[in-house]
Amino acid sequence: MDDIVLKLAVIGAAGIVAQWCAWRLQLPAIVLLLAAGFIAGPATGFLDPAADFGDIYRPMVSIAVAIILFEGGLTLNVREIRETSTAVRRIIMYAGPLTWVMAAYAAHHIGGLSWPTAIVLGAILVVTGPTVIMPLLRQAQLDARPASLLRWEAIVNDPIGALFAVVAFEGILVFIGLHEADNLVMLVVFGFSLSIGVGWFAAKAVVWSFIRGHVPEYLKAPVLLAVIILSYALTNMVLEEAGLLTVTIMGVVMANSRIASLTDMRRFKETITTLLVSGVFIILTASLSMADIKSLDWSAALFVATLLFIIRPVAIMIATIRSGATIQERILTSWIAPRGVVAVAVSGLFGTLLADVGVEDAGRMVAFTFAVVVTTIVLHGFTLAPLAAFLKLKKTSQPGVLIVGGSRWSTALAAKLNEAEVPVMLADQNWNHLAEARLANIPVYFGEVLSETAHHAIDPKRFSTLIAAGDNDAYNALVCTDFGPELGRDRVFQIGRIDDKARQALSFTLGGRSLTKETVSFLDLREKLLKGWTFQLTRLTDEFGWEAYQAARTEGAMVLLWIKPSGALVFASTTTNSPGANDRILSFALPRDGSKAEAASKTARKAEMTAAAKTSSDEGNNRS
Repeated sequence: MDDIVLKLAVIGAAGIVAQWCAWRLQLPAIVLLLAAGFIAGPATGFLDPAADFGDIYRPMVSIAVAIILFEGGLTLNVREIRETSTAVRRIIMYAGPLTWVMAAYAAHHIGGLSWPTAIVLGAILVVTGPTVIMPLLRQAQLDARPASLLRWEAIVNDPIGALFAVVAFEGILVFIGLHEADNLVMLVVFGFSLSIGVGWFAAKAVVWSFIRGHVPEYLKAPVLLAVIILSYALTNMVLEEAGLLTVTIMGVVMANSRIASLTDMRRFKETITTLLVSGVFIILTASLSMADIKSLDWSAALFVATLLFIIRPVAIMIATIRSGATIQERILTSWIAPRGVVAVAVSGLFGTLLADVGVEDAGRMVAFTFAVVVTTIVLHGFTLAPLAAFLKLKKTSQPGVLIVGGSRWSTALAAKLNEAEVPVMLADQNWNHLAEARLANIPVYFGEVLSETAHHAIDPKRFSTLIAAGDNDAYNALVCTDFGPELGRDRVFQIGRIDDKARQALSFTLGGRSLTKETVSFLDLREKLLKGWTFQLTRLTDEFGWEAYQAARTEGAMVLLWIKPSGALVFASTTTNSPGANDRILSFALPRDGSKAEAASKTARKAEMTAAAKTSSDEGNNRS
């Protein structure tokens, strides 16, 4: 008992350490997870999952895969597929079966596998793992269209590939006389229909119960988790692995439902999925034996090369003819197809089942699948970003700043960031507050940034930083709290944050970091702007360094941030380091030239009066 607890602890710790190292070193996490599993299993013999966990080993992995696929489906919003729906549909309908047929042929004639093993392996290799694609997309920063194409294919194809393997296996049983053909057709049709029906009904039932308040807030995530596992298990009783399609359908339906707590549940599922992916990859890799690894020879290497360089490109290029996808998008998709957890888990299941019915080389299928998984993870993980950049499918602009609150102060800040070529967007739900920004050609968002519409319209990946600069401290804190999990709590800032222990002070668990080192309220900043304070951008050099800059700046000047030559933003309120040569310092200060300050003050007051008059006029028109 203690031995099992220790092994579970090692699996969990190794998984999280691998994830952290991958984040720190900017490497694909799956590569490190595979290495950890190999060390724990074949290399040292510390883990032998089948022997250690016994009968619960396969069900444990299957349930984990089901939860992972549900979380993937939960990220698929129909709005993002409108431009690539034809290409995605053709890849699933045509490229999948083509890959199955060609991979099976290559596995038999090139890899030397028997026909039963080759046919099932070809079906399994239809999948392209979302557990690998999603982290890669986060690191590669692709444009929306190719990212959507790869994401939808990976998540939808996973259950489809598993069901192809079911069909292939059942077909083999019919061929060797263990099943009747008529029963196979009825079982497959009924299984597919049941999978879709149960997934849709379960999702709608959960949404209805959540919206009507039949489930309290603290129980929503546990209830959802229980429903996922139950739906998966019930469908699997009818057709093996059909539950994977059920949970994927369930995730997609819920992702496109209007449910207030969906964001919180998605974050909970992301946390669970990270833990499950880490553990499952280590366990499945550790389940390999040295005999399986040694069974890989030059024929296996030639098969993997054929799959990557011939089968996948041919299938994608044929399937996407006149699909609306550009040639660059088709080239990228034809190369990027990493396999992941589902391929390994399903190959392990059907390898065992084939061995049980007397297929001698069934064990080699698991080794072949691992060879494909490791090769695709390494090659595609390290080539996605360079290839996307070469094909000009990568976002060209660096992540920018989202400023919430359209005051004159925040508009002036946005204008100065825009001048410094930092991507910026100004958001406000008052159209008049955005008038000056629109005239200055600053991108704006008109609406409530906390709404569901805004979360679809404003892509968080476009922004690395948020500044809440409204006149309401509580609203600023609410905005920072909402965007914190998306951007990172160290990248959300607000003005007017007072870090004291007064009764009225906000909890330290809410809100963002203070934008300024000194405690400055919205009214203070507004008053300084009216007195002629301006935003100033100063570049440091070897001759004019940080000490010289401090000596030269005016009294009370506030340094907000500096821009590194790479484009990265460093906020003065969050660091103890000093800017260096070639850094550009953005400060809010009174100009040294008194006449310029007076002119700026007059301009600011005139604009303030004009804006006030405009607002009064609009209110009068509305009343009339």
